[in-house]
Amino acid sequence: MSATTEFYIAQADKCRTDADASSLTQVRDRNLRAAAAWQAMADKLLHSERLRAEKEARVVEAAETGTTAAPAP
Repeated sequence: MSATTEFYIAQADKCRTDADASSLTQVRDRNLRAAAAWQAMADKLLHSERLRAEKEARVVEAAETGTTAAPAP
């Protein structure tokens, strides 16, 4: 997990905490929307990092076996 992912998750947590602490409906809703956006960014980045790691593993495996790396499905 990268520092950016950790930052996104921390921001989502902060927004959820702020939403829980708010007595104003509009402020709560705004914070919940922001939390969802931060979480979506974290999820997308985690997915990209996972795909990149899988691709790198295939390239390393192909280099070790002397074959060409197959493209991702």
